[in-house]
Amino acid sequence: MKQQWIERPEGGNAAALRWFIRFALWVGRPVARILVMPITFYFLLRRGPERRASRSYLTRVAGQRASWRQVWRHLLHFAVVGLDRIYLLAESLQRFDIRTHGVEELMDAIGKQRGIFLFGSHVGSYEVLRVFSQAKPEVEVRAVLDVQQTPMMTGALAYLNPKLAAGIINARKDGTQIALEIKEALDQRAVVTMLVDRARPGNTVVTADFLGEPAPFPTAPWLLAAALKVPVVLCFGLYRGGNRYDLHFELFADRLTLQRGRREADLQQIVQRYADRLAHHLREMPHNWFNFYDFWQKDQPVDDAVAADAGEQQLVRRA
Repeated sequence: MKQQWIERPEGGNAAALRWFIRFALWVGRPVARILVMPITFYFLLRRGPERRASRSYLTRVAGQRASWRQVWRHLLHFAVVGLDRIYLLAESLQRFDIRTHGVEELMDAIGKQRGIFLFGSHVGSYEVLRVFSQAKPEVEVRAVLDVQQTPMMTGALAYLNPKLAAGIINARKDGTQIALEIKEALDQRAVVTMLVDRARPGNTVVTADFLGEPAPFPTAPWLLAAALKVPVVLCFGLYRGGNRYDLHFELFADRLTLQRGRREADLQQIVQRYADRLAHHLREMPHNWFNFYDFWQKDQPVDDAVAADAGEQQLVRRA
């Protein structure tokens, strides 16, 4: 349970994933969903750390020990959302019933003079954003992703949607280079998306109350947003079962401000606000949580000098 998420390999292999993508697109979603069930059961039996992490989280969010059936349902949600990623990236949106909330707030933020940050989490499906991208093709979307952590899924993205894959900003690059690429994209009025709930080993974190206990959250996304002075919108794509999703956009801030002399206190307050919104949605739909590791670990390493944070620190000084 003390293993970092970054140390856990992807399940399966690249050849099998490519075959399954082609097969899923050929047979369609109803048949592919039937095949997902034995795959999920195999995952449940073979991936002990993820199974234990699921039970720990479900117990925390429900306030009572989770059963095997609940863990199974949790993992099945993860598998189905992963399957749906294939169809969403292939732009087969007609297969889904997707309700959108807060689109006006998102469009108001996009209407500003610069780009925006769209912050998501490992909750539900981030790929339901394709609904927005298809409705507003003139808006460039640039995703910040760790392509080395999930090489098979990155390869699948390149296969299914080469245009979206070409715009990826690789989170494994030098911190300064990442920050400059993000700034350039925002200067071009792009929507820059990133998942902001996981801290990489060595990243600077701040602790916030999350589902009743302190948990570490990365500071770099919020410091970048404050330095670059662009709007921040939160996004949650929640799976409701069947072919149904709810896509929530929430304006978090027109501009984040870290006051001189109150920087740490302001940052703490910002991250706590985000953690509260995350917890709110998880209490509504708890099986959408896809962080299968000990999220509340107490020995998270912190190193202010690491390269991953160097870029945002330089931008903060310049701003």
